[in-house]
Parts: sequence; C-alpha cells; structure tokens
Amino acid sequence: MQPTPNPRQIPVIPARITLRQIRVVHGGTVALDGVSATIRSGRVTALAGANGSGKSTLLGVLAGIQPWQGGERLAAQAGRIALVVQQSAAPDTLPLTVLETVSMGRWAHRGLWRPLSGVDRDIIAVSIEALGLAGLERRSLGELSGGQRQRAMVAQGLAQRADVLLLDEPAAGLDGDALLLIDLAIRAEAARGVAVVCATHDPEVIRRSDRVVRLQAGRVAEEDGEARAAGEELGGSD
Repeated sequence: MQPTPNPRQIPVIPARITLRQIRVVHGGTVALDGVSATIRSGRVTALAGANGSGKSTLLGVLAGIQPWQGGERLAAQAGRIALVVQQSAAPDTLPLTVLETVSMGRWAHRGLWRPLSGVDRDIIAVSIEALGLAGLERRSLGELSGGQRQRAMVAQGLAQRADVLLLDEPAAGLDGDALLLIDLAIRAEAARGVAVVCATHDPEVIRRSDRVVRLQAGRVAEEDGEARAAGEELGGSD
C-alpha cells in the first residue's frame, strides 16, 4: 500500500487571480452572486453553463474590465492578461488582414507606434502557424469563414504571450479540425505555465479541460476536476 502523501509535499501551484464573493449587477439584474474562484498557472479551466448563466460576466471580472459591486479581486500575481473575444465581435467590414489582426497582439509589448522587432515577427508567425492560418496572412477578416476568423482571434491572444489567457466561446461554430487546432494551442500555453480560462458550453472543450466550473443563474452550481482533489478554493455563496 502506498503511503498517504503529506499535504506539505504537494507542490503549490501559483494562483494568478483570486476572486472572493464577487457580485455583479446589470441594470438591477444580478449577473454574479457571491462567486469565489482561484485561477492557477498551467491549467485549463472551463467556465460552463447555459447562456445567461454568467460565464462572460465572470470572464470580464477575471480580465479586470467588468465592474463588480461586491467582493474582491486579487490579481497581484496575474501578470499580463489576454482576452480573446468571440469572432462575432469583429465586424465583417473591419479592414484588417489576418497578419494585422495577429500583429495587434504585440501592441501591449511594443506600443502602437513602435515598429515590430524580429522577435515580435517570429512570435506572430508562430501564432499564425499554430492556428493553421499560414498562407492566409494577407486575407481580410471579411474574406474568412467564421471558424478562420475565430482562429485569427485566438492567434492574436497567443501573440500577446500573456500569463493569463481568457477565451470567450472559442469553439463556437467550429468544425472538428479547427477545434483541435485551438485545443492544441491552448494546451501548449498551459504547458508553458499560462493560466487558461475558457467560457464555453461546448462539451468537447469542457471534457478536455483540467478543471470545470459550472455556473447557474450567476452562482457556482458545481466544480469538478483536479481542483477538488487538491482542495483549491472555488465555490459560490449559499
């Protein structure tokens, strides 16, 4: 029989963002009600739930762009945060090519007006290749399929080389091949220590995640995966 591990021997996975009893109200409607969460490095966490359950709102709080009315957000160890929106957020008429879209991911490092360095260009090329967009660099977003546009948005997120990568419905409307490319890309990010969070209702994304947080009516209804085994804090108010 194997000896029971001493809790002190279990390696501590750094917390990037910690939420405590977060409450968000939109126009009198409670969007999040007492949600607590610890997002850790090197893990893919799925925020699951039906439309209107609070997934996108919680993603916004994690990103620091969604105001909250109660609770606290601790992000001293968050580092750089990248938020990948749904492809529908980029209008067809936006006159941007794939290369320009992905290159925008380097603005946080270089600034809007400074020229891209050789390192920047290498990162952009690697990000485009990772999402299977090589050869489409000069195509405008309006010329792409919905799945290709979504992959361009994810490639932009990869190009940021962030410490926390947040994705809103990255698998929406994608076929199996595109879903696999995104899955491999975010897995590679987690492997290099990035904290990855996907707001999704796609069963494949949920199945492949390390941790799953299920939201219902703005509360954490269920949490499963390695977080429970490790005793990490992740829950909602009673």
